[in-house]
Amino acid sequence: MTDDFSRRDILTSSVAVAASATFPSLGVVRSAMAQPIPSSAAEIVAAIRAKKITATAVTKAAIERAEQLKDLNAFIFLNKDGALATAAEIDEGRTGPLAGLPIVIKDNINTADMPTSGGTPALHNAQPRSNSPSFDRLFKAGAIIIGKTNLHELAFGITSSNLSPFAGPVKNPYDKTRIPGGSSGGTAATIAAGIVTCGLGTDTGGSTRIPAALTGTVGLRPSVGNGGAQRRYNDANMVVPISHTRDTVGPMGRTVADVALLDSVITGTPMATAEALRGKRFGVPAAFWGGLDRDVENVVKAARQKLEGAGAVFVEIDIVGLFEQNAKVSFPVALHEPIADIPAYLKASEIEGITLADIAAKIASPDVKGAFGAITADAFGAAYQDAITVQRPALQKMYEDCFRDNNLDGLLFPTTIAPAPLIDAVKGSGEMSINGGPPVPTFDTMIRNTDPGSNAGIPGLSLFAGMTPGGLPVGLEIDGPVGSDVKLLGLGLSIEAVLGTAPPPKI
Repeated sequence: MTDDFSRRDILTSSVAVAASATFPSLGVVRSAMAQPIPSSAAEIVAAIRAKKITATAVTKAAIERAEQLKDLNAFIFLNKDGALATAAEIDEGRTGPLAGLPIVIKDNINTADMPTSGGTPALHNAQPRSNSPSFDRLFKAGAIIIGKTNLHELAFGITSSNLSPFAGPVKNPYDKTRIPGGSSGGTAATIAAGIVTCGLGTDTGGSTRIPAALTGTVGLRPSVGNGGAQRRYNDANMVVPISHTRDTVGPMGRTVADVALLDSVITGTPMATAEALRGKRFGVPAAFWGGLDRDVENVVKAARQKLEGAGAVFVEIDIVGLFEQNAKVSFPVALHEPIADIPAYLKASEIEGITLADIAAKIASPDVKGAFGAITADAFGAAYQDAITVQRPALQKMYEDCFRDNNLDGLLFPTTIAPAPLIDAVKGSGEMSINGGPPVPTFDTMIRNTDPGSNAGIPGLSLFAGMTPGGLPVGLEIDGPVGSDVKLLGLGLSIEAVLGTAPPPKI
């Protein structure tokens, strides 16, 4: 079976026909109405609203595509009956800004009508009593939930090599021997594989942006700041947590426009529009551009040249001591806050009879079990208050000073320093090599450029930069000050217009 979306045939419930040139950007299918089904989120909604296609036909096509590609291990729960029931409601007249749009939801985000497992055995059949607010807004807007997607167990990792018996490692559609990134790897894989155009992930240290980079898709980490009004999405105690300081739900999509559409519905604000690139100032942090895999370096340098040709201005900067400062925040926060946050989540979600100790005891992935050993021993308890009250504010000031002193519209850098590494089906996350060098930890290596902005609470957007000679996608990230999410999306729209979108994988 081929996945060249501009030529392939996709089965619907009634017929299989060749893709129409009406929507050449991605694959299309035909419903029983003999009308093309586009794969752009906005086009799908518009076509259903105009009654050119039916929500049922779109939904059946997405479900069948998911079943055809089940070997990707992208889903934990496929919502066939629920999705078709919602589609029928849309076809019978239910309206909304997303009416009929198939999407997926990461399986650590609460859904009242589907289990929320967090990808871990102790929560496999856990059933929250209510939807998370971000998901609820999409559902009420008419989105059709195809299913809950696989993830790195408990979101504690960046490979999505989940060794829980009901999950399994998620595979990258561009090379099934490689990771799709994580922890939102299932959502990214479904989008890259053409099952849906968009969906929800979560991001603590890079979990929407890393998988976006490794699958040629787009991922937004919204502003978190210091919480309160600075937090763009508020899903407190409605997502299986790592850290209330760092966690956020984030939209993911094939294009920036797909992500901007979900962001607009979740926030109830106007959708971002393109920002002219000419004269925009992008900081290029030396530390973020150093130590790159050669193929990634060639791709991002070529992307930078194209953007310079479009009028973008690049400013060489050096945020001295940023990685060292980040290390004073990262683990002390992420490996201490779960001690209180997980019990708070279980209580708020009305999940009874399960404790933090139960979850820790049943963890299946060795890398995650190791992390929970540090959590249950509270290995970072003594460092936590200093990390929150002193070190994190110092990290935030580094970013604030950088943006202000250099008059920057954003920071631009490779999302990850290497393309997708091979799946580690033994540990869940092991080691990798850069340019043939000695083995280095996969987690630390792949999270290097995304983690500091996460700890500072600033927004970040990863989008497609280009392909390596070996056919693997490379991501480029834009970070901005707290509250600049709409501007980042607008810049992303213009950058994507210059760099293009990823070619479809040949599965």
